[in-house]
Formats: sequence, structure tokens, C-alpha cells
Amino acid sequence: MPLPHSPTRRRLSEPLPQLLFLLRWVVLAGLVSLLAGTASAGFLVALAWVTRHRELHPALLLLLPAGGLAVGLLYHYLGQSVARGNNQLIEAMQQPGAGVPLRMAPLVLLGTLLTHLVGGSAGREGTAVQMGGALAAALYRRLPARQLRLRPRERRLLLVAGVSAGFASVFGTPLAGAVFGLEVGRLGRLRYAALLPGVLAAFGADWVTRAWGVGHTHYPIPVVPALSLPTVAATLGAAILFGLAARAFIEATHRLQAAFSARIAWPPLRPAAGGALLLALAAGLHYSGLVPDVSRYLGLGVPTIVAAFAAPLPAYAFALKLLFTALTLGAGFKGGEVTPLFFIGAALGSALAAVLPLPVALLAGLGFVAVFAGAANTPLACLLLGLELFGLPAAPYLALACVVAYLFSGHRGIYSAQVVGEAKHPRDARQQGRPLSALRS
Repeated sequence: MPLPHSPTRRRLSEPLPQLLFLLRWVVLAGLVSLLAGTASAGFLVALAWVTRHRELHPALLLLLPAGGLAVGLLYHYLGQSVARGNNQLIEAMQQPGAGVPLRMAPLVLLGTLLTHLVGGSAGREGTAVQMGGALAAALYRRLPARQLRLRPRERRLLLVAGVSAGFASVFGTPLAGAVFGLEVGRLGRLRYAALLPGVLAAFGADWVTRAWGVGHTHYPIPVVPALSLPTVAATLGAAILFGLAARAFIEATHRLQAAFSARIAWPPLRPAAGGALLLALAAGLHYSGLVPDVSRYLGLGVPTIVAAFAAPLPAYAFALKLLFTALTLGAGFKGGEVTPLFFIGAALGSALAAVLPLPVALLAGLGFVAVFAGAANTPLACLLLGLELFGLPAAPYLALACVVAYLFSGHRGIYSAQVVGEAKHPRDARQQGRPLSALRS
């Protein structure tokens, strides 16, 4: 019979802490999933209604300056503590003492719906992620810490779970959502301590959203050619362009944001001025006849993304969406960057089908995930996103596109609070440990 403190007894008791850890996070992730999945379902339903209402009433575009002023006033008087959005969440995941107020959730929800109601070019990922993170932080503050044995550092794990849940539920991609929460905080590093919370919350939130009857868009890639030297070369060339497109989007957004801040002292006027510029630009392109249907480049643009998989889009389509989105977000409207990045990448890939020996649907799918990989510095999450959306046959092409685009976007990103955990190139090793905002400045 083994002694009380023998190695055999210790080995037999080792699974007990892991079992308790698992049970605790099943409960916590279940709560996060319920909150984030329900919030995302309500948000997606409201966003679909707002989008349909704007499409039925094109005159709402005339309210772009007024809508911008409303969003600016909302955040100036009620939301200064949460104005940094996703960057604030990333900082909270990195620093145990950083807080995320609950008001972030309703404010970003209302701000995003206002942005889309008047035709701003923005996405939905930022809204879902911020709602998930804010609800997870609020849950931490209200949980019975002693009963669940929570520690202050576990606030960061709950935040990762909230971010993963928000991303997974808004796109219907739980694997990508789980890894996105692990990958987004540090460029080139994964937070494995949050692997279990992220996976549980992502799959749970996706299930909750679907249980509410909310579906997601499908993007078919019917034909994937066998790997060959020409197809690999074409993929690498396209991936370089996808990385450079991500870089251009990042630079344009940051430069416009800096320009609005430098020239307009009162913050609420910045999105109002941006709305006026966006309206003038859209009207000029429409009445000049240069662009047949400018409205397809405003709002989410999901129908145009779907169209990119069916036939090549005009070469200017990706650039126009890039400009409209950079102007919308740079001026201070609210919403995410990811769906516009899907649009930019799919449109660019679709246009490249005219010169590259790859099917249009495959090139659109590669651009869809690769531009996002380069802009968000999350290549693994984007690879999983592509596998969940497009299927396993496209895996080699998706992997090449995501990794190369990630490399060619450089040490830039849509999330300036990201810290360089491991440099993309050995010559940049001195940049490790620095946030992207410091590198940009």
C-alpha cells in the first residue's frame, strides 16, 4: 500500500485540479456563451433590420453628417471611458488591473446601428467582440469569487473567453473565434492558458446564437484545383497583394484618424465632418457616372462579397471600399473592420481572376481571409476561418495566402494595442515587446 506522500499517491491525485479547473470553466464559459451569444443574436437581427431599412430608403444617406454628429455626441458625453474599443479590450487582456466598463456593450451597439442606418461603411466584428468582452468583465465583477475560486488574473481569461465568444457568434465560426481570442493580444504569440475558456465560450456562443434562429452567410467555392507550380505561384503573388492591401487599409485609417484629430478640436464634429465628406464623395461618384451603384460600397456590403465569388468584380471595387471604410472609421463612426476587410479581400481576389490561373471563387475566398490575416495579425485564426467557411480542400491555398499576407503587412495592424510577441522577420527582433502604436509613432 503506498504511503500518504508517495509519488504514486501524487500521480493519482494530479487529475483532480485539472478536473476542478475544467468544471469551473464549463460553468464560467457557459455563462459567457449565454450572454455573448444572446447579445450577438439581437445585434445581428437589429443590424439586418437597419440595413434593409436603409436600402429601402436611400434618402437616409443624406443624414450621414447628422448620424456622425449623433455618434460623436454619444461617445463624447457617455462613452469617453470606452472610446478605444477593441484596443481597450486588448490592453485589459494584457494588464490585470485594466478594467472594461459594462457601458461599452450598449454604447457600441447603438453607435454601430446608427452608423449603418445612415450608410457608414463599417463592419460588425468590433461590436460583437466589445459586447462579449464587456459582458464577460461584468460577469467577473458579479461572480461569487470564493465559491468558484476565481483569482484576479483570471479576469484576463474571462476577457479572452468573451472576445472569442463575440467573434465566433457573429460569424458562425467557433474554431476561428476560439483562436482569435488567443492570438489577437500579442503579435506572433498565443495565450495557451486561455485555450480551454476560449474554446468552450466560442462553441457555446455560436450554439446560443444559432438557437435563437440567427443564421450566417455562406460563400461557396465549388472548384479547388490540384496544387501545381502555376497555382502555387499565383497564390503567392496574390497573397503579396493581399498583404499590401491590408497595409494600405491600416495606413489610410490611421492617417485619416490623425488628420481629423489634428484639424477638428471638438471630437463630436469629427464623425460629422467625416459623414459630410463620405456623402460628398458618394454623390460625386454617382452623379458623375464613374461608379454605377455606389450604395453597394456602403454599409456591410455582404451582397457584393457574395457576388465576388460568382464573377470578377471591377478592379476599382476593393479600392473604393477601402477608401469608404477608412474614412468612416477614421472619422470616428463605430463598427468593426473585419467585414469591410472581407469585402476588400474578396473584391481584390475576384478582380485578380482576370489575370491569374485560379478560379474566381477560390481567389475571392483567399482574399477574404488573407487581407484580414494581414490587417489583424491573426493568421492562424484566419486559416481556421477559411476552413470553416470554405472547406478542407482549399486548406493549402488558404494557409499560403494567410501566412504570406501576414508577413507582407509588416508590423502594422488595425489593433494598435497589440504587442509584438515575436517579430515577423529576424531583422525586426528589436521591436519585440513594443506595442504597434509605439512602432507607428
